[in-house]
Amino acid sequence: MERAAWVVVLSLVAGLLVPVPALAEARPAGECAVSLDCTAAEIDRMAIGERLEFLRLVQSGPAAGLGASDRWRNIEGVLLFFRDHGLGAPGTWVSHVDAAILEGIERGVAIALGRSADGFGNPGSARWADYLTRLARGELAVRGTHDRAWSEAEQASTEHGVAVAEQVHGLRPTAVERRFFLFSEFYRWALRNRPAVLDLLLLYGGLLNPVLVLRRVPFVDWLTDVRESAPSRKGSEMAYAYARLDPVNGAFSTVELLLAYIPELFEEFQATR
Repeated sequence: MERAAWVVVLSLVAGLLVPVPALAEARPAGECAVSLDCTAAEIDRMAIGERLEFLRLVQSGPAAGLGASDRWRNIEGVLLFFRDHGLGAPGTWVSHVDAAILEGIERGVAIALGRSADGFGNPGSARWADYLTRLARGELAVRGTHDRAWSEAEQASTEHGVAVAEQVHGLRPTAVERRFFLFSEFYRWALRNRPAVLDLLLLYGGLLNPVLVLRRVPFVDWLTDVRESAPSRKGSEMAYAYARLDPVNGAFSTVELLLAYIPELFEEFQATR
């Protein structure tokens, strides 16, 4: 074989022997909760149980100094649901959306603490920082004001996550995931529109359960309490069950969501009281 040919062959063999860098492993949840600088891509590589640990450590650690030691318990409920049903595996549409939500919270805490001004390109980061700053100042004592600020921050992170999943990674939700997502949108809408929810319950509550009309205020307080994991976990269970049934081909109006979503949740609420 000519010398030139040998050079080519040896180069190819050498190339095969050079180790190809593997996809970096997820950083430990505890490390991310301390540093507050894990990217959505890193969070995406975490298992759901690790994300749950991460979120709890952020709340009990750095966020506690801002008065937010329990302000994402409702997200804990969703993560518990994902864990129980094997949803949100790394690299999926659900995972990328969830990772962006957690990244927004993490970077919001970092910004509010003055550690950094970098939101990692996540629009939710600045909104979470503003929410946390106002919370620490005592400016969110009114329930409606608090819930609107919280929901707007999560909505921004969620929409960013959808864009990352679909525009960056070319993923699309399954039909079931899309319908489930509609219920999560309804939940955030309820936080931003408390008076409208109370009005809808006054108008339609009698059709669902006459007692609901009388107890609509404490029920809405419970349903939209971000410091509670039970409503979001139970709501996720119900929403997923409805999503798998494909009611009305997945086309929901707010009233249809209310009629489908509320009765069983109200029973759960009554059982806790």
